Amino acid sequence: MMNKRVEEALNEQIQKEASSSQFYLAMASWAENNGLNGTAMFMYTHSDEERFHMLKLVKFVNERGGRALIPAIELPPRDFKNLENVFELLLEHEIGVTESINNLVDICLQEKDYTTHNFVQWYVSEQLEEEALARTILDKLRLIGGDKGGMYMFDRDLENSAIQPAPANTAKPNAF
Repeated sequence: MMNKRVEEALNEQIQKEASSSQFYLAMASWAENNGLNGTAMFMYTHSDEERFHMLKLVKFVNERGGRALIPAIELPPRDFKNLENVFELLLEHEIGVTESINNLVDICLQEKDYTTHNFVQWYVSEQLEEEALARTILDKLRLIGGDKGGMYMFDRDLENSAIQPAPANTAKPNAF
């Protein structure tokens, strides 16, 4: 039987991963509507990856004798100021997810649930990669500034997979 406190924390994380998927999907739609097809492709892929993270948690909770709760979908933002704003929000969001994962690790240790602690380490590593990728992209956007040619090249690079998240079924570092 799964520890109830750990199960609750895992279900909270399931909700966060589901919200993350929707958040990135909203960003993808915004980018696509603003002619940023490379950014849209990046965000669609990222949305799928977040959903994979959620499913991995759902299966783990159920396999360990807990009950995974499928959350209601939160309404994500619909509009963004500009591309830099999109990636600022992405980084801020990933930092919040990292805090949540760290809290989950802490609860596992407090409850001496070392099996779940071991499972969650994959998410710890994943968050390091997610934050690093977001920071790198944001740094590049800040270097470009308002240069339209630079923005075009940036978006094209995303479209050509120069800055793509790792496929959801692997734990390999992101290419960049």
